[in-house]
Amino acid sequence: MRSLAAIGCGSNLESTFGDREANLQEAIRLIRPLGEVRAVSSFYDTEPVGLLAQPRFLNGALLLETDLEPLALLRELLAVERAMGRDRVGAVAKGPRVIDLDLLLYADREWGDVVMETEELTLPHPAMQERRFVLEPLKEIAPEWVHPVLGLTVGEMLERICG
Repeated sequence: MRSLAAIGCGSNLESTFGDREANLQEAIRLIRPLGEVRAVSSFYDTEPVGLLAQPRFLNGALLLETDLEPLALLRELLAVERAMGRDRVGAVAKGPRVIDLDLLLYADREWGDVVMETEELTLPHPAMQERRFVLEPLKEIAPEWVHPVLGLTVGEMLERICG
């Protein structure tokens, strides 16, 4: 039984893979073995949030059809980050990074949208509804996906923060 996951991605540093866009493309390449990438948004140049004294980000989103359970998928996404040179341990919170992968939403074909909170993972992503840089690309590929706690579509959440 395959599930569908919405994954946010961002980069604001150059790396051995190239510029920000090359980093996002490499992350998508490394995610492909985890299932079937069903859609990839455009990439959006965005201001940093939190720590403002850092380079601008390039953000996007993708939909992945996968057999992996949410925690297993999260662990694989973190492995992709590590493979690309990101070390979350000791890193500045909200600081510059080669790659950032966030599991935003997860829908199981049998059980529906997953709502969970563990030490490792909270679904849906706890701040996605506040982040234009998450919602804008996600709206492109999943505008009608409903946030299972708020009861709002991705498009409605974006409209609320953009006015």
